[in-house]
Amino acid sequence: MAEIRRNLGSLLRAARERKSLTLRGVEKAAGVSNAYLSQLESGKIRQPSPVVLHKLAELYEVPYVALLEQAGYPAPKGQAATDMPAVMDSRLGPISMDEESALREYLKFLRSWQARGGEG
Repeated sequence: MAEIRRNLGSLLRAARERKSLTLRGVEKAAGVSNAYLSQLESGKIRQPSPVVLHKLAELYEVPYVALLEQAGYPAPKGQAATDMPAVMDSRLGPISMDEESALREYLKFLRSWQARGGEG
């Protein structure tokens, strides 16, 4: 569960930084206290509110279902976030199809190299 919270926090921090927002800026725009946001990003919140996740999803332009899944909530049927490129966009910014393809190929290479005993 700690791993899930850490991943959610990293995702939220990356999405906030991609939008060039401070914690206080998010507080003002979404109506969520900056202390709560800080704890959420650091993984200290045990089970974040779906209402807060929805506000952040809209502000950060990240799929709500992606945040739900990262927080450990079940995704609505037929809406698995793992199939959504916006999760990657939230961390890297929008990428083209060519860039996505190149990243997938590079990831495939890294994984095969690690499986052969390379460092990772």
